[in-house]
Amino acid sequence: MRIGHGYDVHKLVEGRKLILGGIEVPYEKGLLGHSDADVLTHALMDALLGAAALGDIGKLFPDNDPDYAGADSVELLKKVCAVVADAGYRVGNVDCTVIAQRPKLAPYIPAMREKLAKAMSVDVSRVSVKATTEEHLGFTGEGLGIAAHSVALLEEL
Repeated sequence: MRIGHGYDVHKLVEGRKLILGGIEVPYEKGLLGHSDADVLTHALMDALLGAAALGDIGKLFPDNDPDYAGADSVELLKKVCAVVADAGYRVGNVDCTVIAQRPKLAPYIPAMREKLAKAMSVDVSRVSVKATTEEHLGFTGEGLGIAAHSVALLEEL
Protein backbone atom coordinates (compact mmCIF):
# COMPACT_ATOMS: atom_id res chain seq x y z
CA MET A 1 0.00 0.00 0.00
CA ARG A 2 1.06 3.58 -0.68
CA ILE A 3 -0.22 6.80 0.86
CA GLY A 4 -0.18 10.30 -0.61
CA HIS A 5 -1.26 13.76 0.49
CA GLY A 6 -2.55 16.60 -1.68
CA TYR A 7 -3.26 20.25 -0.96
CA ASP A 8 -4.65 23.02 -3.13
CA VAL A 9 -5.94 26.55 -2.68
CA HIS A 10 -7.63 29.04 -4.99
CA LYS A 11 -8.81 32.61 -4.58
CA LEU A 12 -12.53 33.40 -4.61
CA VAL A 13 -13.56 35.94 -7.25
CA GLU A 14 -16.74 37.26 -8.82
CA GLY A 15 -17.74 36.15 -12.29
CA ARG A 16 -16.77 32.48 -11.97
CA LYS A 17 -18.75 29.34 -11.13
CA LEU A 18 -17.89 27.57 -7.89
CA ILE A 19 -17.02 23.97 -8.75
CA LEU A 20 -16.08 21.56 -5.94
CA GLY A 21 -15.73 17.83 -6.42
CA GLY A 22 -17.13 18.26 -9.91
CA ILE A 23 -20.36 19.76 -8.58
CA GLU A 24 -21.50 23.33 -9.22
CA VAL A 25 -22.26 24.91 -5.85
CA PRO A 26 -24.53 27.98 -5.98
CA TYR A 27 -22.57 30.95 -4.63
CA GLU A 28 -21.91 34.57 -5.58
CA LYS A 29 -18.22 33.83 -6.20
CA GLY A 30 -16.16 31.13 -7.83
CA LEU A 31 -12.55 30.01 -7.73
CA LEU A 32 -9.91 31.65 -9.89
CA GLY A 33 -7.68 29.33 -11.90
CA HIS A 34 -6.51 28.17 -15.30
CA SER A 35 -8.92 25.21 -15.29
CA ASP A 36 -12.27 25.12 -13.48
CA ALA A 37 -10.19 25.68 -10.29
CA ASP A 38 -11.83 22.76 -8.44
CA VAL A 39 -9.61 22.75 -5.32
CA LEU A 40 -11.13 19.54 -3.99
CA THR A 41 -10.43 17.55 -7.14
CA HIS A 42 -6.98 19.14 -7.52
CA ALA A 43 -5.98 18.12 -3.99
CA LEU A 44 -7.30 14.62 -4.66
CA MET A 45 -5.31 14.28 -7.89
CA ASP A 46 -2.14 15.40 -6.12
CA ALA A 47 -2.73 12.85 -3.34
CA LEU A 48 -3.14 10.05 -5.90
CA LEU A 49 -0.05 11.11 -7.84
CA GLY A 50 1.93 11.55 -4.64
CA ALA A 51 1.05 8.08 -3.40
CA ALA A 52 2.39 6.64 -6.67
CA ALA A 53 5.44 8.99 -6.60
CA LEU A 54 4.41 10.41 -9.99
CA GLY A 55 4.78 14.12 -9.28
CA ASP A 56 1.82 16.49 -9.19
CA ILE A 57 -0.90 17.87 -11.42
CA GLY A 58 1.29 20.77 -12.52
CA LYS A 59 3.63 18.23 -14.10
CA LEU A 60 0.83 16.42 -15.95
CA PHE A 61 -1.39 19.43 -16.71
CA PRO A 62 0.73 22.63 -16.76
CA ASP A 63 -1.21 25.81 -16.03
CA ASN A 64 0.50 27.55 -18.94
CA ASP A 65 -0.79 24.98 -21.46
CA PRO A 66 -3.78 26.41 -23.36
CA ASP A 67 -5.19 22.86 -23.74
CA TYR A 68 -6.13 22.97 -20.05
CA ALA A 69 -7.73 26.42 -20.01
CA GLY A 70 -11.15 25.96 -18.42
CA ALA A 71 -10.58 22.20 -18.16
CA ASP A 72 -13.06 20.03 -16.27
CA SER A 73 -11.04 18.76 -13.31
CA VAL A 74 -13.09 15.56 -13.02
CA GLU A 75 -12.01 14.68 -16.56
CA LEU A 76 -8.41 15.32 -15.50
CA LEU A 77 -8.99 13.06 -12.46
CA LYS A 78 -9.92 10.24 -14.84
CA LYS A 79 -6.61 10.75 -16.65
CA VAL A 80 -4.72 10.74 -13.33
CA CYS A 81 -6.39 7.45 -12.39
CA ALA A 82 -5.29 5.96 -15.72
CA VAL A 83 -1.69 7.08 -15.08
CA VAL A 84 -1.83 5.62 -11.57
CA ALA A 85 -3.22 2.34 -12.92
CA ASP A 86 -0.47 2.22 -15.58
CA ALA A 87 2.03 2.52 -12.72
CA GLY A 88 0.49 -0.58 -11.11
CA TYR A 89 -1.87 0.84 -8.50
CA ARG A 90 -5.59 1.09 -7.77
CA VAL A 91 -7.42 3.39 -5.38
CA GLY A 92 -7.95 1.87 -1.94
CA ASN A 93 -9.70 4.86 -0.43
CA VAL A 94 -9.50 8.65 -0.29
CA ASP A 95 -10.30 11.15 2.43
CA CYS A 96 -10.76 14.82 1.51
CA THR A 97 -11.43 17.98 3.51
CA VAL A 98 -12.58 21.29 2.02
CA ILE A 99 -11.82 24.39 4.09
CA ALA A 100 -14.29 27.21 3.41
CA GLN A 101 -16.09 29.68 5.63
CA ARG A 102 -18.91 29.97 3.08
CA PRO A 103 -20.90 28.59 1.40
CA LYS A 104 -22.12 25.74 3.57
CA LEU A 105 -21.21 22.57 1.69
CA ALA A 106 -23.00 19.79 3.60
CA PRO A 107 -25.94 19.57 1.16
CA TYR A 108 -23.55 19.01 -1.78
CA ILE A 109 -21.18 16.46 -0.25
CA PRO A 110 -23.14 13.32 -1.25
CA ALA A 111 -23.11 14.43 -4.91
CA MET A 112 -19.39 15.23 -4.70
CA ARG A 113 -18.66 11.78 -3.31
CA GLU A 114 -20.67 10.12 -6.07
CA LYS A 115 -19.02 12.18 -8.82
CA LEU A 116 -15.49 11.55 -7.57
CA ALA A 117 -16.14 7.84 -6.99
CA LYS A 118 -17.46 7.44 -10.51
CA ALA A 119 -14.43 9.26 -11.98
CA MET A 120 -12.09 6.96 -10.05
CA SER A 121 -14.16 3.83 -10.84
CA VAL A 122 -14.54 2.95 -7.16
CA ASP A 123 -17.48 2.43 -4.86
CA VAL A 124 -18.65 5.59 -3.10
CA SER A 125 -17.86 3.91 0.24
CA ARG A 126 -14.18 4.43 -0.62
CA VAL A 127 -14.57 8.22 -0.95
CA SER A 128 -14.82 10.54 2.04
CA VAL A 129 -15.48 14.26 1.61
CA LYS A 130 -15.78 16.59 4.58
CA ALA A 131 -16.03 20.35 4.95
CA THR A 132 -14.95 22.64 7.73
CA THR A 133 -14.58 26.34 8.45
CA GLU A 134 -11.68 28.11 10.11
CA GLU A 135 -13.83 30.15 12.48
CA HIS A 136 -13.26 33.35 10.46
CA LEU A 137 -9.45 33.02 10.75
CA GLY A 138 -7.00 33.27 7.86
CA PHE A 139 -7.73 33.69 4.17
CA THR A 140 -10.37 30.94 4.10
CA GLY A 141 -12.04 32.26 7.23
CA GLU A 142 -12.16 35.74 5.75
CA GLY A 143 -13.81 34.36 2.60
CA LEU A 144 -10.88 35.20 0.33
CA GLY A 145 -10.36 31.65 -0.91
CA ILE A 146 -11.04 27.96 -0.46
CA ALA A 147 -8.50 25.25 0.34
CA ALA A 148 -8.61 21.46 0.29
CA HIS A 149 -6.55 18.60 1.70
CA SER A 150 -6.73 15.03 0.51
CA VAL A 151 -5.16 11.74 1.53
CA ALA A 152 -5.18 8.75 -0.81
CA LEU A 153 -4.34 5.14 -0.17
CA LEU A 154 -3.26 3.13 -3.19
CA GLU A 155 -3.03 -0.64 -3.39
CA GLU A 156 -0.71 -2.54 -5.73
CA LEU A 157 -2.52 -4.31 -8.57
